[in-house]
Amino acid sequence: MAALYIAIVGPALPALREHFGVSERSIAWVFNIFVLLNLLSLPLMARLADVFERRLVYTGNVLLFGLGAVVVAFAPTFPILLVGCGIQGMATSGILPVASAVVGDTFPPEKRGRALGILGAVFGLAFIIGPIIAGIFLATLGWSWLFLINVPIALFVAVLAYRTLPATKKNTAGRVDVLGIVVLGVLLVCLAYGVNQLDAQHLGRSFLSLRVWPALLIAAVLVPLFIYVERRTPEPLVRPGLFQNRQVVLACLFSAGAGLTEAAFVFFPALAIVAFGVTKAAASYMLLPLVFAVAIGSPLAGRMLDRIGSRMVVFFGTLLLTIGLGLIAFFPADLLFFYTGSVAIGLGLSCLLGSSINYILLNEARVNERTIAQGISTLGISIGQLFGGALIGAVAASSADSVLGFARAFLFIAGAAFLLMLLSFGLKRRAQEKATQHVQTAKTEA
Repeated sequence: MAALYIAIVGPALPALREHFGVSERSIAWVFNIFVLLNLLSLPLMARLADVFERRLVYTGNVLLFGLGAVVVAFAPTFPILLVGCGIQGMATSGILPVASAVVGDTFPPEKRGRALGILGAVFGLAFIIGPIIAGIFLATLGWSWLFLINVPIALFVAVLAYRTLPATKKNTAGRVDVLGIVVLGVLLVCLAYGVNQLDAQHLGRSFLSLRVWPALLIAAVLVPLFIYVERRTPEPLVRPGLFQNRQVVLACLFSAGAGLTEAAFVFFPALAIVAFGVTKAAASYMLLPLVFAVAIGSPLAGRMLDRIGSRMVVFFGTLLLTIGLGLIAFFPADLLFFYTGSVAIGLGLSCLLGSSINYILLNEARVNERTIAQGISTLGISIGQLFGGALIGAVAASSADSVLGFARAFLFIAGAAFLLMLLSFGLKRRAQEKATQHVQTAKTEA
């Protein structure tokens, strides 16, 4: 249900833009506000889960997600729509991060890749269902039903979760890093707003605009402040010591790259409408090759992790992302290259989302840091999504030719994927990963 949001928001963007009469820059915030609230609510939900028990917090977030869907579906104005999207983003922060940490606790190191691949396939399933539902609803019932469909699902899941999930012990020790959340929130809002206001055709001049440089300057100043706050906080959002590990740093970069590509995926239907002149419903169906590739590739990538290790899986994944995004960037109005590039992007994403990044972090983090490690992964993906959404919205809006605008944005993301492909050679080889897993297993048993 939570993964379905990203799968349906892409097809819904053109309809939402038409309904509320907003610009390309503004409509990007439907995605950005979801990502931002999801990111900032992660530590809060984790803390609430300790204080009030995970089952209650999980069930409450499922119901909150349904409430956000109602707000979006019946929003009379665009700002109210953004409020509903933010509520759904906040709720998602209490739903998704649990799964990967459970895999780390439940499965031995040699089987984690396969289990994480199955989790990736669940995302792939949501991506398959999403465009199909979007195409049907946009052609018949309208965009609001894309969100209302989650309401009965939320009620059903909440009841089932409360009856099924085990109760957990309460832990009243510790506190939420409120100052860290505030600093990070302001930093990310300023970064996203500044990037969103750039003019791709007059890039140098737009940096001097009062809508751009003050926001980017504030974001730059807040980076060292955030690091300072996290070093002095007893329970930081992200433990700075983790970033002394090169594998963790690389995993964060790959997470951001995956988030950038997810942001591009959200805007594919808008590109299809302007490039091929198709309807909103047909544009959603044009996502199916990409999402089928994610669903098929995710379990395969998980199995390959256990056999050849993360280094080669990440290399081939980023290579496919570079090729796929490059094809669409250079041939945005060619249907064959659109579908070929989509399949390559889907297979590339399947090598990163839900498998390789989490695999690396689970191997490198201590047992008591697995939840924090997954938080780092989510942080990287969210920053990539936020930056990508703001960037694509800005570039598309500042180009007289919308097709060319999308192509320029996707070319930038293709360049980022190419750099990540080069960085993949910094990951451990399979033999080194096995040695790390043996040491970790021995420490856990001890």
